[in-house]
Amino acid sequence: MRVVIAGGSGFLGSHLCEAMLARGDTVWCLDDFSSGRAANIAHLLHLPKFTCTPCDVTTRVRVFGHVDAVVHLASPASPEDYQRRPLQTLATGSRGTENLLELAVRHGARFVLASTSEVYGDPQVHPQDEDYWGHVNPIGPRSVYDEAKRYAEALTMAYRRSRGTDVGIVRIFNTYGPRMRAHDGRVVSTFIRQALAGAALTVHGDGSQTRSYCYVDDLVRGLTAMIDSPCTGPFNLGNPTERKVRELAELVLLVTGSRSPVRLLPLPVDDPTRRRPVITRAREDLSWHPLVPLEEGLRRTVEWFAEQPETRVRPPQRSAAGRPI
Repeated sequence: MRVVIAGGSGFLGSHLCEAMLARGDTVWCLDDFSSGRAANIAHLLHLPKFTCTPCDVTTRVRVFGHVDAVVHLASPASPEDYQRRPLQTLATGSRGTENLLELAVRHGARFVLASTSEVYGDPQVHPQDEDYWGHVNPIGPRSVYDEAKRYAEALTMAYRRSRGTDVGIVRIFNTYGPRMRAHDGRVVSTFIRQALAGAALTVHGDGSQTRSYCYVDDLVRGLTAMIDSPCTGPFNLGNPTERKVRELAELVLLVTGSRSPVRLLPLPVDDPTRRRPVITRAREDLSWHPLVPLEEGLRRTVEWFAEQPETRVRPPQRSAAGRPI
C-alpha cells in the first residue's frame, strides 16, 4: 500500500509510520511540526519508501502518485496544545478534514479519521460504547477539541453518504508510550516527568476520577487494522481496564522508584470524571484488543523518558569532600 499519514511526526503518527514501513508499505508523511517533532521520524528519513513533506492540512493538500489510504492524525491533541491554539484546532478538524477527504476522493483511497473519546465529553453513560452520543459542553474550554472531532466525524460520514467515499472512524482513548512530549499536559507524561525530577506529582481533584490507558503499540495495531478493514465504524480503540488517576500516580512512583509526594490541585472545568471504552465492536470486526499491561507499558515509557535530554536523571553533583551540592 501507499499510505498518506497526516500528522505523521507526532506521538501516534510516528509510531504508525514506523509500523506501516515495517510491513513493507510506502508512507508519505504530512506535518506542519506544530506539535509533532522532526526527531520522531529522523530515523526513517533514509528509507526509500518514506517521504516527509511539510504541510498544513488546512490548506490544499497535494500528493503525487497513487494513494491507497489517507490517515488523518493531524490535530493538536493534548490540553496544553489545543487550549493554546484553539482556532488552529478547529480549522484542522474542519478544513483539514475536508482537504484530506478530498485527497482521498481524488485518488479513490480509503480515508481513516482518528477521532477521540472526547466526543463523549463528561459521559453520563458508563462505560461508553459507540452508540452513546456524548455529553459535551459546546462552549467550554475543551470544546475546541471536542467539537472539532465531532464535526470531523459528521463530515466524514457525509462524504460516505453523499459521495460514496470509503471511510473509517476510530475513537481513540488515552494512549501513552515513548515519544510523548514531556510538557504536553497529558497525565502519564506529566507524572513521569515530575517523578524523574523528584517533583511533586500534581493530581487534579481527589484522584478518584478514572481513565483507561492504552500502550501505543497496541493502539497502532488497531489503527493498522482499521486501515486494512472495509468497515466504517466508529470503533472505540482503548484499554477497557479502568484505573483511578491516583492509582496511576502510585504506579509511576513505583516504576520510577521516586519518593516524590502527591499534591492535589483543583479539577479543571469539564474534566471527565469517568472514562472507559466498550471495545466489543473492535474485538469482533477488527480482531483487535490491547495486550500490554499498564505496569509493563509504564516501564517501557519511563525507560524512554529517562534517556531524553529534558527528563534524563542526572546523578547529584558532589563537592571535593563528597557532599552533595
